Amino acid sequence: MSWLVTGGAGYIGAHVVRALSAAGLTPVVLDDLSSGQPSFVPEDVALVEGSILDRALVEGALREHSVEGVIHVAGFKYAGVSVQRPLHTYAQNVEGTRVILEAMEAAGVANIVFSSSAAVFGTPDVDLVTEDTAKRPASPYGESKLIGEWMLRDQGVATAASATPLRHTSLRYFNVVGSADSTVYDVSPHNLFPIVFEALLNGQTPSIFGNDYNTPDGTNVRDYVHVGDIAAAHVEAAKRLAAGEPIEPAYNLGSGDGLSVKQIMDAVVRVTGIEFVPTMGPRRPGDPDRIVATGELAARDLDWTMRYTVDEMVRTGWEARRNAG
Repeated sequence: MSWLVTGGAGYIGAHVVRALSAAGLTPVVLDDLSSGQPSFVPEDVALVEGSILDRALVEGALREHSVEGVIHVAGFKYAGVSVQRPLHTYAQNVEGTRVILEAMEAAGVANIVFSSSAAVFGTPDVDLVTEDTAKRPASPYGESKLIGEWMLRDQGVATAASATPLRHTSLRYFNVVGSADSTVYDVSPHNLFPIVFEALLNGQTPSIFGNDYNTPDGTNVRDYVHVGDIAAAHVEAAKRLAAGEPIEPAYNLGSGDGLSVKQIMDAVVRVTGIEFVPTMGPRRPGDPDRIVATGELAARDLDWTMRYTVDEMVRTGWEARRNAG
């Protein structure tokens, strides 16, 4: 039996694939390669090239590879861009998830781990986000992820009395960084680490947007979580589903305390040996002072823990990016 990883040629998905293999499970990748990299897929892992919107392709992959569950990582992940491209975002994230659930039902596949997002919370008015914190997504991207969670819930109810009732969980996380494999790195043009790394590789000075936030050092504070830890939590969730063990509908994969942008920049200087003082720009509209989540529930059920220091997050990400040339 195998697990289908949608978006398995992407930064996070490729780490999930490796974590599955390390756990003795058989991954199969489904990816349209719109942002994924074929080189991120190990040679011994099957790659089905195509879109999650292609119902026949998805169902065929589930049947051909005797899939027992899906880890659904594929999606359009750019919150800011989703404001300009809402219909595209909904097509990829909402319709794509619907198609996967429909194909799973037809193929008799009952387990799914959904890669959700902390964007479902929007800008929370609490210091520490829990699973029960109010959901107020502030972008089409966040809305699409919340709708995905609703669809899993509703399909679970609808199939409860069937031969293959849907078992599911959604994993919400914030800023994923670093690398657990020197051949896989973050290729996003919108994430902090790759933006900083590209600036340094091009001889430019990274920027900080706003240093007057209500935080200890004036820069905003976020959850930064290592991609290796994220991948491990997905695998633990998959194993729990497959074993029929109790599982929550959603987990926050949070750090509990967070890191500031300045702390990240200081770590970059220490790790890379490149001395720089970040330029200061104005705040970006809508950026809150602090968004940090607790990971206590995931720690209880999914062996969730922060295994990497901030310097290790930077070092592993920097080494993987430099290996790419």
